[in-house]
Amino acid sequence: MDSSKKVLPVTSLRWFGETHRGKVRANNEDSFLALQFDAQEVHHLGKIGQSAAAASDFVFAVSDGMGGAMAGEFASRITVEKITRLLPRAFKQSASGLSAGYDDVLVELFEQIHRALHFLGGSYEECSGMGATLSLCWFTPGWMYFAHIGDSRIYYLAAGASGIRQVSHDDTHVGWLFRQGKLSEREARNHPRRTVLQRALGAGNQFVSPQLGAVACEPGDTFLLCTDGLVDGFFDHQLAEILHGGKTPGIDANSAHRLVTAAVENAGRDNTTALVIEAL
Repeated sequence: MDSSKKVLPVTSLRWFGETHRGKVRANNEDSFLALQFDAQEVHHLGKIGQSAAAASDFVFAVSDGMGGAMAGEFASRITVEKITRLLPRAFKQSASGLSAGYDDVLVELFEQIHRALHFLGGSYEECSGMGATLSLCWFTPGWMYFAHIGDSRIYYLAAGASGIRQVSHDDTHVGWLFRQGKLSEREARNHPRRTVLQRALGAGNQFVSPQLGAVACEPGDTFLLCTDGLVDGFFDHQLAEILHGGKTPGIDANSAHRLVTAAVENAGRDNTTALVIEAL
């Protein structure tokens, strides 16, 4: 970005969310969440909406559950419910000067969710091995802070850019090989162990260490949160093409719906979820 260019503030956020169980799975173990909150109150947001960005913070998250029977669906639902309860409380503490910053709040949030899933997995036979991925974006004026664990993904399409960038890291050995340049995108997508997770919330893991980061946010930026079922049906450049299409007159602006519909048609082997956030 040109440092001499004056960057205008983001005045509002627009979002679209969509989920589908796919063609194979009997139930949907994905969950997604959209929240708006300040130091006084928290609001659950609908699947589609737009709101002024200056006076409130926003959190968007996707989670893919895992476990036997209904445990995976339960795990992802617990994960997003914990965010709803814990993050606004932490925000109030931060506003009062009682917390060190976004990273500390997000690490504590992930650790509490991990402990809850770990406890349930060890306490009830039907919850044994339950776990979840979590990709979370926290929008505050000028910035998007993120935390991530698992193989759901966070993508960033900068204003005016043609290419899309994955800012989260897949917590798989195949993901590590791809980041090291040892596998091409096509090879990583077709690798037989691409879905074998090395880290997740719960799932018998003793410790959790989420990836943390931040992206400066300006008007025209687009962010995509999705579960692995979505990227099973696309290469990254195809994701960018569909996201760009939402800004073309005459094409359905709901990019999440178009992404999920096309992904299920292309693959559909897994639950498929997309959450698109546009900075305006």
